[in-house]
Amino acid sequence: MALEQDAKKLGYKKVLCHNDTYAPNYLYGDNGKIYLIATPIGNLEDITYRAVKILNEVDIIAAEDTRHSLKLLNHLEISKPMISYHRHNEETKSDVLIEKLQDGQNIALVSDAGTPGICDPGEEVIKKCIEFGIKIIPIPGACAMINSLICSGIDTKEFTFLGFLPLNKKLRKNKLDEIEKANKTIIIYEAPHKLLKTLNDILENIGDINCILAKEITKIHEEYIRGKISELISRKEEIKGEYVILLDLNDNEQEDCSKKEMPLEEQYEYYEKKGLEKKEIIKQIAKDRNTNKNEIYQKFLKK
Repeated sequence: MALEQDAKKLGYKKVLCHNDTYAPNYLYGDNGKIYLIATPIGNLEDITYRAVKILNEVDIIAAEDTRHSLKLLNHLEISKPMISYHRHNEETKSDVLIEKLQDGQNIALVSDAGTPGICDPGEEVIKKCIEFGIKIIPIPGACAMINSLICSGIDTKEFTFLGFLPLNKKLRKNKLDEIEKANKTIIIYEAPHKLLKTLNDILENIGDINCILAKEITKIHEEYIRGKISELISRKEEIKGEYVILLDLNDNEQEDCSKKEMPLEEQYEYYEKKGLEKKEIIKQIAKDRNTNKNEIYQKFLKK
């Protein structure tokens, strides 16, 4: 830290190398800036004047998929050199971008849709920009998570965005257990071909809670499908396109209290109606009452 402070006082800046190296500013010039530009999530008109202005002015555009971003640039009549920057090359390409920024070039970072860094590439290069003292400028715009939330009709005062659920079974179960304890709105992204499995996992692990599926936001077939998880699963023929899942857990705390006050038989029937098997019901009741599951098991041995 002392080395870095002394270097700055002398007009030196940190440059990309295999170790911490500092060089006079006059050898490298001033750093460029990196702009994090939100792009449309469906409707090409959903881009700000400022975003278009910056895309026209930067030296390079770093894109998650250059072919995809080229469609937007052609629509905007913008022609710029492009660099591919995605999850699989993020580490190596971050160094390339840092070198260009240190040469004084300005770079726009865009994802395929929405805001860079939100479930999309961007984190690595931003960390390096902070390390090398490069200015980071956000250009706000479309974000599927926020737009789905404001149209959902459920509580917006407190919410948690979880991105995509883990694929690993153990990590996924842990995350679902964490969601079950929540007392707020939960927002999840999911790919179309995995949506039914995720809804079934939620039903099995959390219960038949209220849910909103935000479908194809800003596109022609935009729709908000509301109902219990089981109802949404029953409409599987309609499940096509890109989705945001919103779970309404805002009454969770109140519901937990009421479940603890139920007689055991009533509590058993409550979970039975949710579609849980006997083993899972006993486990859940024991969890609700903070007691040993064997005690609950003995009470329902003949059931």
